[in-house]
Amino acid sequence: PGSYDQVVIRGDAGKREFIAFWVREGRVLAGMNVNVWDVTDPIQGLIRSGVRVDTEALADPHVPLEGLLA
Repeated sequence: PGSYDQVVIRGDAGKREFIAFWVREGRVLAGMNVNVWDVTDPIQGLIRSGVRVDTEALADPHVPLEGLLA
């Protein structure tokens, strides 16, 4: 608590199919996937890269996570 600016939800939390990202200053600090498969590597890549991301794109399930690393 207090070490992040916002939590970004990608997907449908109501259906329990989403990814949650904890973000500070546009950088992903942590991520958690719930019933969304094959996203562990891209989530780790976002965290490890330290790259700033557009949080609207991060929340959009139509934008590939790998594309946010560029």
